[in-house]
Amino acid sequence: MIDRLGHRVRHLDDWLRGWAWASIVVNIGIVVTGGVVRLTGSGLGCPTWPRCTDESFTPHGAYDLHSAIEFGNRMLTYVLVAVAIGTFVAAWQSGRRDLRRLALVIALGIPAQAVIGGITVLTDLNPWIVSFHLLCSMAIIGVAVLFRWRPDRPAPAVPPRGAVLALAWSTFAAAWAVLYVGTIVTGSGPHAGDKDAKRNGLDPLQWSQVHADLVFLLVGLTVGLLFAVIATKRSAAVRRAVVVLLVVELAQGLIGFVQYFTDLPVVLVGFHMLGAAIISATVTHALLQVREGDPRH
Repeated sequence: MIDRLGHRVRHLDDWLRGWAWASIVVNIGIVVTGGVVRLTGSGLGCPTWPRCTDESFTPHGAYDLHSAIEFGNRMLTYVLVAVAIGTFVAAWQSGRRDLRRLALVIALGIPAQAVIGGITVLTDLNPWIVSFHLLCSMAIIGVAVLFRWRPDRPAPAVPPRGAVLALAWSTFAAAWAVLYVGTIVTGSGPHAGDKDAKRNGLDPLQWSQVHADLVFLLVGLTVGLLFAVIATKRSAAVRRAVVVLLVVELAQGLIGFVQYFTDLPVVLVGFHMLGAAIISATVTHALLQVREGDPRH
């Protein structure tokens, strides 16, 4: 009986990890497909919401490629819903309140994002709402990473403290500043999602410079964090998480600079959006590793 119970617990843990990874992947995927919608000028391929047209929930008749792309992106919401339900069911079966709360946040984020996406369409791709829409997806990715972390490592009873952790939090804050200002730069640039969509009216050159300055700050903080975890002899897993974050930042920065000096080709912009989603995941993981990954600290 004890063996059967142990097997059931291990099976449930594997189930939780599987759904956690699924949540991370599909939420990163929706960022990429949302980018495809914007970069192909398909943001108003379905000009209303929740219907695709005034007459139908789906595009009918002589609909063009833009309608198909936008409608396809909307249909991916059902994949997110299915994964969110599976994640919540697995969390509920675990009996752990912390996992249930995190799974509920992820699940509620899906309809909230659908509503925000609808408002985006109904406001003709207002760049500030588009920015908020993207940032919400980034936040859900971070929560999904936390959900993946928690089955193996319940939250500590006493919150950890220390200079290294403060540096990790500063790095996390800088990453989110980079992500936010990146959406402002996007809102001032040429890829509006539709040829008639308005821009935010800000100077793209000035805000690109602000964005670049924040990227340098983020990379500097990450390098400092790496030296700090090495100096304090943190575990290999902690050091590896910070190294992965630094590598992702450098790759993302390289893509950003190349796309800027090559007049924003859509392929590179798409990879840059994927990189932004991965930044959200890796900076969350690095923070968790520094905060809780080494029981000696």
